[in-house]
Amino acid sequence: MALATFWFIVIAVLWTGFFVLEGFDLGVGMLHTVVARDEAGRRAAINTIGPLWDGNEVWLIVAAAAMFAAFPDWYATMFSGFYLALILLLVGLIVRGVSFEFRGKVDGVRWRRTWDVLLTGGSLLVPLLIGIALGDLLHGVPIDQDHEFTGDFGDLFSGYSVFAGITLVLLCLLHGAAFIALKTTGRVRERASLLARRIAPLTVLAVLAFLPWTHSTAGRGALPDILELVAMLAVLAAAWLLHGRHEGWAFVATTVTIATTVLSVFVDLYPRLMVSSTDPAYNLTVQNSASGNYALKVMSVVAIVFFPLVLAYQGWTYHVFRLRISAEQFAPSATRSEG
Repeated sequence: MALATFWFIVIAVLWTGFFVLEGFDLGVGMLHTVVARDEAGRRAAINTIGPLWDGNEVWLIVAAAAMFAAFPDWYATMFSGFYLALILLLVGLIVRGVSFEFRGKVDGVRWRRTWDVLLTGGSLLVPLLIGIALGDLLHGVPIDQDHEFTGDFGDLFSGYSVFAGITLVLLCLLHGAAFIALKTTGRVRERASLLARRIAPLTVLAVLAFLPWTHSTAGRGALPDILELVAMLAVLAAAWLLHGRHEGWAFVATTVTIATTVLSVFVDLYPRLMVSSTDPAYNLTVQNSASGNYALKVMSVVAIVFFPLVLAYQGWTYHVFRLRISAEQFAPSATRSEG
């Protein structure tokens, strides 16, 4: 296997890992005011991801860094063409991260409500914009023979790319609702479980429409391949398991769904990196956009050494913080004593 192809696979895995791990974080951020009716419940929902979200977000940074190092032309064209969208993405990430830290600094209803709105908005903006960007890679944007983006901001919003963003938002919502139901107790758990069952049909419809559309957009026909078939079966299984209140297996099913859905975009994209809507001859590909062989070799050694360590550390973190969280843990002391 050529090193350029190997690094395309690594980048696809990194983006998939980001959505699998950060996907439920984003879902929790969007849903934390919906699954709880009081401050204690909201704090319980947020604390399900409190020890995890910043570590999960590292996958996004590493994925972007890998694109820059392995395929500099891809990085340059994408980041210059999607500049405004990426600024909005950065704003969403910053607002979301700051909200976790600041919402509890002042004991005031308006203060917390403001940060709750920002947390919800930031958590929605991230999967929507990244989904649109992933859709653009496959659907195509104006790129000339010098691999320069020649369009404007409006060219990023095709029907397919917007639907890709909506599909990823729905997947994160379902993933997050399943995670809250798995990690909490009492009324928060009940509301999350009910919400997951209500979100599931919309997510199923979105995934069943998105995957054939992706395959067709890539020019590979309308019939799904094995990976896309797995994604379809997984989202149907997730809906069925959520209806049966099998929270652990439902979360496994949403994990498989979001992983195979994101991977299917990269599989259909290969060997292209970015499609030119101007002329297919101007497409960025794995071969015409890769770094030199020496750079890819050094990167491969670093990845082989450190990637297993990162996985081991994150696995240990999830094991340590595996217990359920109750809203009663965050209730005022007077309320707890009265109960």
